[in-house]
Amino acid sequence: MGNRPGKTCNAMSTTDNLRESPRTGDICQVDGAWKETESRAGLGWFYLNMNTQEKLMGTRNLRRGISPLQTELEALIWAMHCMLRHNKLLTRFETDCSDVVKMVSTPEEWPAFAILLDEVDRCKRRFTSFSIAHIPRTKTRRQTS
Repeated sequence: MGNRPGKTCNAMSTTDNLRESPRTGDICQVDGAWKETESRAGLGWFYLNMNTQEKLMGTRNLRRGISPLQTELEALIWAMHCMLRHNKLLTRFETDCSDVVKMVSTPEEWPAFAILLDEVDRCKRRFTSFSIAHIPRTKTRRQTS
């Protein structure tokens, strides 16, 4: 995770070799890292266009919230903002946190996160195509530590 707080997207191109995947189009994997013993949390995202092999990534840290789930949701929101700034409007988001997928699908069942889920909804409406899926941690291209 990066050491700079802030709201910029700090995107960097990567040149890693990637394993073949049956997925197509724009994919953005997101992750949040949270430790109860730390005062900071880390957020990260990795974008890949499966057709052109264009790659971007971003990392940032922020003051740790009240739960790991809040951090995962904040990672998604930040990644969504970044994809919108980079004009990646046909994006499939992937997370290793199944609860985030549930939260986005049924926000009314998560009233404690209403403010953050309202922001997810505002961002979702700006995408031409938006989807979110759960993937096992072993399938993520970039993992936070």
